[in-house]
Amino acid sequence: MTSGILISLFLLLTVEISSGNTIFPGKTWNVSFLNTAGAAAYLSPAEKEVILEINKLRSDPAAYAAEYLEPLVKCYQGPLLHLPGRTRVRTQEGVIALMDAIRFLKKSAPAPLLTPDLKLTLASRDHQKDQYVRGGTGHTGSDGSGAQSRIGRYGRYSRAVGENIFYGEEDPRMVVLHLVIDDGTPGRGHRLNLLDRDYRFIGVAIGEHPRWKHACVMDFADAMQD
Repeated sequence: MTSGILISLFLLLTVEISSGNTIFPGKTWNVSFLNTAGAAAYLSPAEKEVILEINKLRSDPAAYAAEYLEPLVKCYQGPLLHLPGRTRVRTQEGVIALMDAIRFLKKSAPAPLLTPDLKLTLASRDHQKDQYVRGGTGHTGSDGSGAQSRIGRYGRYSRAVGENIFYGEEDPRMVVLHLVIDDGTPGRGHRLNLLDRDYRFIGVAIGEHPRWKHACVMDFADAMQD
């Protein structure tokens, strides 16, 4: 998007899913180029992996769909998503949302890579910690703050910011895959955030959640200034 804010929420009700080598056979990606967060000491290894996964998606959406989404088609049994050896996940749309994501990615042009930003990370971390303490969900903080105001504590963006939040899964690839599929989300706002060409910077905070085990907050911006 070119202006304003698009923020959205995904809630995963069953959390015991992992990527697993039997599902994702692996492909050679230019990790040294895509791993823009590799030297960001303020990020945890899992947070760096989330950014790497998003950059893989952005660099080649069609290849990402072929490599990681298409193998999931056979894992749906009606509304249930069942990865081998893992707990079934009851989805809202079943394979329909997955097929929609595959079609969308196959038609999508590459987007610029995202670079980690400390200010956005601090804003993401504020919200993750707040929700860890109060067990909340959604984009409104306990102090009434939204993504825009939290980001504004640390710097100024130019014209576009957004926020994705994922609850339940801790595996970075699965976090991104669920947000790309965006099951049950009108307008597929998470998917659009992940592929938005206006966004150039990202902050990620992953931590525990008292109700959903884990939460991952992602804040996006087109630019950040002091």
